[in-house]
Amino acid sequence: MIAVIDYDAGNVASVTKAIEKVGYKACLTKDPKIIKASSGVVLPGVGAFGDCMDKLRKYNLIDTILESIESKKPFLGICVGFQLLFEEGFEFGIHKGFGIFKGSCVKFIPNKTYKVPHMGWNTVYYTKQCNLFDGINNNSYFYFVHSYFTDSDDNCVAKTDYSCTFTSASQKDNVFGVQFHPEKSQTLGLRIYKNFCNMCEEKC
Repeated sequence: MIAVIDYDAGNVASVTKAIEKVGYKACLTKDPKIIKASSGVVLPGVGAFGDCMDKLRKYNLIDTILESIESKKPFLGICVGFQLLFEEGFEFGIHKGFGIFKGSCVKFIPNKTYKVPHMGWNTVYYTKQCNLFDGINNNSYFYFVHSYFTDSDDNCVAKTDYSCTFTSASQKDNVFGVQFHPEKSQTLGLRIYKNFCNMCEEKC
């Protein structure tokens, strides 16, 4: 069973449905016991960095998330859920993240060519081998919606270009993160979830 952390983020239902579509059981939950008993954890994210961290604190999920990561079960952060895994974010102030990856999250600088937010399909190209992308060709397209990005190369496994080159996927041991939305990325996005769930099954 894959635990999808429910903290009022906007895309949690679609993430849960995507996991179920690739043949795995998903549980949308904020219950620490269920999260701890799961074979893998997904932290979705839509909204502002600080607001998301506040919601996780409100539901007493900070320690649960850290314990899940420390247990070595596969863990996947998506979009803002990926950004929260870094040390800090600068959206409407300075906010502390989980610090799993080194670095911070900063805002794109808009110009005549590149509008903010970065919204739509863009290519992802690999910098290192990562099982999350098994069976997916390099430079494949995924769907992005974000105004902030990580300025860090720490544990980077894939990058994307949009006004600058930024890290679009990272991995550190059992922890994975992607800036794009797999649940909005059609067939290849489902393959991301399938690959993640396969790793959870192997861990069991």
